[in-house]
Amino acid sequence: MEKLDFSSDYLEGCADPIMERLVATNHEKSEGYGLDCHSLRAQRLIKDACGTPDAEVFFLVGGTQTNEVAISALLAPWEGVIAATSGHIAVHEAGAIEAGGHKVLELPGHDGKLAAADVDEFMRLWEKDGNRDHMVQPALIYISEPNEYGLLYSKAELEALRTVADAHHLKIYCDGARLAYALAAPENNVTLEDLAHLTDAFYIGGTKCGALFGEALVFPHPELAPHFFTFVKQRGALLAKGRLLGVQFEAFFEDGLYGRIGKPAIAQAREISSAFEEAHIALAHPTQTNQVFPVLSDSQAELLGEVTLASFWEKPDEDHTIVRLATSWATTDEDADALVRALASGILA
Repeated sequence: MEKLDFSSDYLEGCADPIMERLVATNHEKSEGYGLDCHSLRAQRLIKDACGTPDAEVFFLVGGTQTNEVAISALLAPWEGVIAATSGHIAVHEAGAIEAGGHKVLELPGHDGKLAAADVDEFMRLWEKDGNRDHMVQPALIYISEPNEYGLLYSKAELEALRTVADAHHLKIYCDGARLAYALAAPENNVTLEDLAHLTDAFYIGGTKCGALFGEALVFPHPELAPHFFTFVKQRGALLAKGRLLGVQFEAFFEDGLYGRIGKPAIAQAREISSAFEEAHIALAHPTQTNQVFPVLSDSQAELLGEVTLASFWEKPDEDHTIVRLATSWATTDEDADALVRALASGILA
């Protein structure tokens, strides 16, 4: 019997409406580097959705690439970026930011989220340090929505971070790799317009949210990253066939698909989360979006592995393993129901 697979949220190709659009435009001749009509229209649609007519929107291929290029463009050579210790750029990007010449300044998170008070204290200590001219200067706050644990920043939390950022002359950058799932979550009260108002740059994730590949990077204030097109080219991140990105985001935003595509995954993740709890399996983090983090004994982890593929997350102690299960835009109700039934049958007992 073939195992279920909840190991990631980008296992499949892309959502059918996007594939249909790619096929329909396949033989079109168009300008390169994102100057085609589809990319230009997608940029306009995104600016409309964000309420930022003066913003600039750029399409890049993947999340790590987008983070590295955007953060490097926002920082001077002597500056660094503040992130939670669990932040993606601090843990799961193989030192890409440091390889680009910028130190990641880690602060403890609260369920993976940065607290405005912690950033404020960190900056006050740095500002009072008599040796700060010998140190990396904090200049940017990195967050992700949702964060590494699938949890959401509230609008109030983002507003508090914005207040601290303004007080200490910091910029804010938001990684939106799974933004569609954040927007679809019932608890969410942050809109695209809020992100455009409260951050200095953010990206709208496509790769993990139903696109074949691609992310849309938004600069509400383009003057913060002048000559960004050329900078992207210099970093080897400018896709010659840029229309392949534009076509996908055009499909995402012309009829609200991006706002809808994450909803089934949220409902499925909650069903799976409840099934673990009913099987008396603790969760390392609450389930707000499309990721579930059960805390299993090592033997239970092996038993679960006989039924479904999941991603190893961490070892909280010698005898337990935390795994991550992710639903996605492509997860079927049949697969989610099969996992729920397996858990209810006592496979982990």
